Amino acid sequence: MHWKKLSSEYISNHPYFTARKDVCEMPNGTMVPAYYVVEMPESVCAMALTENNEVILVKQYRHPIEASILELPGGFVDSNETAETAIKRELQEETGYQFSDLYYLGRTAANPGVLNNFTTLYLATGGKKVSEQQLDYNEEIEIKLFPLEEVRTMLMNNEIPQAMHALCMFYGFSKLDSLK
Repeated sequence: MHWKKLSSEYISNHPYFTARKDVCEMPNGTMVPAYYVVEMPESVCAMALTENNEVILVKQYRHPIEASILELPGGFVDSNETAETAIKRELQEETGYQFSDLYYLGRTAANPGVLNNFTTLYLATGGKKVSEQQLDYNEEIEIKLFPLEEVRTMLMNNEIPQAMHALCMFYGFSKLDSLK
């Protein structure tokens, strides 16, 4: 039941925001003269726990929603790396921590009606601080450590507004419960 793509026209072509207009034909013959797709690189995030069982959350300003929010560490997968390599790099850069164990939790699409990318979700445990943050020029990230059960309460009270990160936390708590 795939649509046949008849043509694509790029509206914007940038490494982190590429938008195109596709002309498509549905299987029943219906023409879709303009379907807009935003192309983005694959991303990763991790529910990261220190060796003291504290959850590492990062607080940063998110311009599209004009608010500073608590999130999980994560970012984009570079073209030369796997998702697992990317999350290890992102954890080190954003938090300065390295982790003894990394568990794959799943791969999900944030908004498949518009976005073409996926986010790979992980649980990282046994974190030890080994360096200072190594942030990009446009990143201001404040590290916040929270007790595990406090974060579970925050999650259940809808205090984690980033949808993919909340999903990662639900899977992360489930994985932690299965490891007991």
